[in-house]
Amino acid sequence: MVGTTEAVWTEFADRLQAFIVARVGNPADAEDILQDVFLRVYAHLDALSDEQRLMAWVYQIARNAIVDHHRRRRPMAPLPEALAAPEAPPEDLIPELLPGLATMLGRLSPEDRQALVLTEVDGLTQRELADRLGLSLSGAKSRVQRARKKLRHAFVECCRVELDRLGGVASYQPGCDACHADPDDTNAEERLLCPSIS
Repeated sequence: MVGTTEAVWTEFADRLQAFIVARVGNPADAEDILQDVFLRVYAHLDALSDEQRLMAWVYQIARNAIVDHHRRRRPMAPLPEALAAPEAPPEDLIPELLPGLATMLGRLSPEDRQALVLTEVDGLTQRELADRLGLSLSGAKSRVQRARKKLRHAFVECCRVELDRLGGVASYQPGCDACHADPDDTNAEERLLCPSIS
C-alpha cells in the first residue's frame, strides 16, 4: 500500500487547492472539487501499488474532477425549434391519398402488390410473409423493399408529394384523375385493400 489518505492529504492538499483554483476560478467550487478528489483517492488508494506514481495519479484524479465540474456547469441551451417534435400529418390527407394509393397499387405486379398488402395493410411481419408465400426471409424482405420502391416511384412520377424530414407526407397534390379523391366514393378504402386492383 502506498500510504494513507491522511498522508496524501497532508502532502498534496495545499498544492491541489492552488491547482484547482487556477482552473475553476472560484475558491468555493475549488474546495468542493478538492473534497471530491480526496473521496476518490480514499476509495481507490488501495489499487495504487507504485508509490512513484502517487503524485501523477492524484493530479490525474484532480484533472478529471475539474473536467466533471465544468461539464456539470455547462449551460443548458434550449433546443432549437427545428428539433421540436414533428407534428402529425393532417388527418385530411389520408382520404386524399387513398384513391391515388389504390391506383398505384393497381399498377404494381401481382407479387409486389401482394407483398405490400400483406405487410402494410394486413400487418404481417416479413417473417410471416416469407412463411405464407414459401420464400426465404431475405427473399421476402427484398420483395417488400422492391414493392415499396416501385410504389414510391409511381407516386413521385404521377403526383406531387412533399415529405417532411422524417419521411412522412407533408402535402399531396394528385397528378391525374385516377388519383383525385372522390368525396362520394365510399369504397375508396376498400379498393385500397383489394389486391386485385387493375
